[in-house]
Formats: sequence, structure tokens, C-alpha cells
Amino acid sequence: MASIAVIGAGAVGGYYGALLARAGHDVRFLLRSDLETVRARGLDVRSVQGDFRLPVVAAFATPDEIGPVDWVICTLKATALADARELIRPCLGPRTRILALMNGLGIEDQFAAWFGGDRVFGGMAFVCINRGGPGVIHHLEYGRVSIAHYRDDEAELDALRELLESGGIEAGVAPNLLYARWEKLCWNIPFNGLSVAAGGVGTQTILRDKALRSVAEQAMQEVTAVGNADLAAAGSTARLDGDEVVRRMFALTDTMGDYRTSMLIDFVLGRTLEVEAILGEPWRRAEALGVTAPTIGTLYALVRAADQRGRGLMRGLGPEDVRQAPVV
Repeated sequence: MASIAVIGAGAVGGYYGALLARAGHDVRFLLRSDLETVRARGLDVRSVQGDFRLPVVAAFATPDEIGPVDWVICTLKATALADARELIRPCLGPRTRILALMNGLGIEDQFAAWFGGDRVFGGMAFVCINRGGPGVIHHLEYGRVSIAHYRDDEAELDALRELLESGGIEAGVAPNLLYARWEKLCWNIPFNGLSVAAGGVGTQTILRDKALRSVAEQAMQEVTAVGNADLAAAGSTARLDGDEVVRRMFALTDTMGDYRTSMLIDFVLGRTLEVEAILGEPWRRAEALGVTAPTIGTLYALVRAADQRGRGLMRGLGPEDVRQAPVV
């Protein structure tokens, strides 16, 4: 059995970490707001695949308390990427491997710069999951993790796949890390982006509204075009099939119910949005590659503005501003 540190044990880290702990691995969770509750009551996972509870959980307040482990699974928000280095460092031994189970583009490049690419993996979770109350995780649907190694080392990938599958986690090996990132962005850009740009809506609203659905489809086609250009520029022969991706992603989304994206939840709760990792970096990549991506650019501009207003960096107008404005 492996020792595993879960850094950023929110819904995603809590769910996958709990599956691995249930299988007998020594899983150590780094927690903040839920720390005392989880220490006292454990973790309660309510899942479409069967509910289960871990009455005793190794929960820690600092990474120094966790110490060196075999694996680090980092599930921080991309907005907390700057904190990842110091949170992970105390958990590293000479042979520790690191899985970045995070949203966005360019995540593993930063991890490789800090810790060396040989030990870095990327994971893209295709899962419908939300936090409930403290220590409660709601797993609504799916759960597959698409994995890749920073150096494309097949033996290393086998080790990660075996670890995940030992916990009952479906692990699919992507052609390469860049492909896996763009495939996940095919869903994240249109659905996370529109859930905020449309003012705060769930996935069923996007699917059922003709205009919003059309924007989502166009965004998805643009993501595949930019992703394929990026793959070609990197020397990869792997390609995303735009029409197939649209059919598959929309079919999957239709089974989710009115799912609240992670970005929507952050928006409604007034948190900082993962706008740069999910929308900004792909848009800048499109610009650099000379690929026209107006829908991605529009979503980025709108969500970035919403994020800035929420953080007080851009002034929005209120009722008093409107009442005092001259009528034109």
C-alpha cells in the first residue's frame, strides 16, 4: 500500500482520496475549513456508485505534519497555484511522485520547473461532484481520470494507473499530457465560461436555451481547433475530432441534471474564479498560434470582468448610478 498526501482536499481531492483510503492506502488529507469536523466525524461520501463513510481520517493542518509520502495528489484550485510549491515541498522524498489533478492549461509546466518533470503527472477528472456540509461530498456522476506523464514515460504511467485502479477509480491513459489538457478544456471552456457569463446558470439552462447551446458548440469547436494547432506545434500527431468531441461532451452533459460548474459555485459564493487557467491561457495560446477563436475570447472577457467586479477590481453600476444618470 502507498502513502499519499492529498493537497487541497475539497470535493475532488476528498472524493478520490477517500476512495484510495477505503482501499487501504495511507491517505493524509491537508484540510483547512473542514479540519476539525473531519477529525471528529470522518468523511461522508454520498455517491451514485454507493455511499460510504470513513469514520477515521488522517487530517492535517500543515504539510509539515504530513511529511514525506510516496505520492502527492494536488487538487488545489488553479487560483492557488502560487501556494502549491510550499504546500507540496514538505511532502517530498527522493522518489515521491506528484499528480496535478487540477483545471487549466500549463499547470504541469510549473510543477516541472519546481520539482523536475520526471516525477510530475497530470490528471483530468471527468466527474460531477460538489461539497455538501463540512466533511460531506456529493458524487453525482462519472469519475474517470484521464492521466498522462510529463515525460511520457509509460512505466511511470503504469504505476499511476495501478494506484488509481486499486481504489476503484477508472483511469484512462491519454495520448500525451497536452492532448489531455485540451480534451478537458473542451468541456470546461464552454460550460464553466457560460455558467458565469450568462449570469449564473446550470448546465441544463445552457443545453435547453438555443442561443446558449449554439455558443457552447461554437466554443467547443474553437477549443478543438486551438488544441490541434497546439499539438501540431508541439510535434504531436494526436488530434481532437471536433464533431466527435461535441457529440460526446453534449451527450455526457445531458445526463448530469442541472449541474453547477465549479466556476459557477465560486462565482455565486464570491470567490476568485479560475478564469486565467481555464479561459485566459487558452485564449493567449490561440493568439500566439494565430488561430481565430472569437467565442473563447468573448467568454474570457466576460468572465474576467465578472471576476474583477466580484473582487472589487472593476466598478459595477448600482441603482443609484442608474437613477442619477442622464437619459439619452
